[in-house]
Amino acid sequence: MKKYMMLVCLVMSGLLLTGCGKNGKDTEGTPTPSPTMPIEQENPEPSQTPEQTEEGNVKEAAEESNDNTNTIKDYFPPLKDTTYIYEGVGMEYASFTVFMDYFDEEDNRYQTRTDNGGTVTVKVLEINDGKLSVIKSIGEAYYRDNILDTKPEKHVDVLLKEPLVKGTNWTTPDGSERYISNTNVKVESDLGTYDTIEVTTKREDSTTKEYYAKGVGMVKSVFKSDDYEVSSTLSAIKKETPRTQIIEVFYPGKDEKIHVEQISVNFHTNDITRIVLEKAVKEEVLDDNYLPLISSNTKINSLYLGKDNIVYVDFSKEFIEEMNAGSGYEVLILQSIVNTLGNYYGVEKVYITVDEKVYESGHILLKQGETLEVNMEAVVREE
Repeated sequence: MKKYMMLVCLVMSGLLLTGCGKNGKDTEGTPTPSPTMPIEQENPEPSQTPEQTEEGNVKEAAEESNDNTNTIKDYFPPLKDTTYIYEGVGMEYASFTVFMDYFDEEDNRYQTRTDNGGTVTVKVLEINDGKLSVIKSIGEAYYRDNILDTKPEKHVDVLLKEPLVKGTNWTTPDGSERYISNTNVKVESDLGTYDTIEVTTKREDSTTKEYYAKGVGMVKSVFKSDDYEVSSTLSAIKKETPRTQIIEVFYPGKDEKIHVEQISVNFHTNDITRIVLEKAVKEEVLDDNYLPLISSNTKINSLYLGKDNIVYVDFSKEFIEEMNAGSGYEVLILQSIVNTLGNYYGVEKVYITVDEKVYESGHILLKQGETLEVNMEAVVREE
C-alpha cells in the first residue's frame, strides 16, 4: 500500500495544469468555455490500448484524422488570474488547486502553482513542436519566483502530443507508454459534462487516464492499480481573482525585540514578486512601537533565490540614506529583513547589497559575498 501511495502522489503531481494569462495583455473578461449540459446516460466508445488493436491500426487511426485542425493551444487557453479547483476521491491529497503564476506568450511557456494542502509544486510547461511538456518541476515551492527562462530538464515529461487523434502515442521519462486512447469521451463534473480527449498512461502495475477539454484544459484524472483508485475532477473555476498568500513580516520594535505580523498579499498572473513584497513592507506598520523595514522611497532593485539556496536582494541607496537609525536598531532592521526574506523563501541565508555594491553604512560594513543568517532568538510572537 505504501508503494501505491507513493506512486499515486508522484503520478498525480504530474497531472496538475490548466489555462493561463497572456503576458502584458489584459485578458479580463475572457469567457471560460462552458461544458455541455449533463447527460442522463453516457456510453463512450470503449478505449483500446495499442496492444489490443490489430497490427497497424494505431498508425491508421492517426492517419485517418490528418485533417484534424485542433492543436494543443486549443486545450490550454489564456485564462488570466484564474484558479482551477479539483475535488479528489481516494486519497487525502487528490484534491488540489492550480493557479498560473506566469505566462510567456512568445515562448509559449506556462508556470503553474499546484497546492494540494500538503505541499506546493511549481511546474514550467512548454508548448513546442506539437507537444505539451513539463520541462521543470520544483516541490515545496512556497515562495514565488519567475523561472520561465529555466533550461529544460534532461528528460522532459510530454503530457500531450499532436496530432490530437486516437492512436497518437509516445514514451514517458520512466519508459511507460502514453497515448491518446479516445477523442470523444464525456466527463461529468460539478460544472456540467465535457467532451474530452482521453490520454492513457500504462505502467507495469497501474494505469492513469487524463481527460482534456477544449477551451478548458485537464478536467479529470483517474489512477488505477488493482482495486485501488484515485481520481481528481474539476469542480470549480474562479475567474478574475488573484492568488492570495499570507506571509510573515518581521519588524524591529522600540523594545529592541523583533515582532512578527502576518500580512495578506495578492499576486496576479505575471506580477513581479519583488514589487508586491516591496509594497507590502512599505505599508504603514501595524503597531506604533514597530519601526518600518524600508523607507517609502526605497526600491527593491532585484530579489531572487539562487541555486546555492541563498536569497539575493538588492536595495536602492535610499535604504541606507533614509534609515535614520542608530547602530543597535540598524542591526535589528537588517535581522528583520533577513528573517522576513529567509522565512518566505524557506532558507537560512540572505545576501544584501545596495545598488549592486556591498552593504556599507556609518555603522555596519559587510564584506563582499558575506551573508546574514536567519535568527529567531530575538523574535517575540504574540499569544
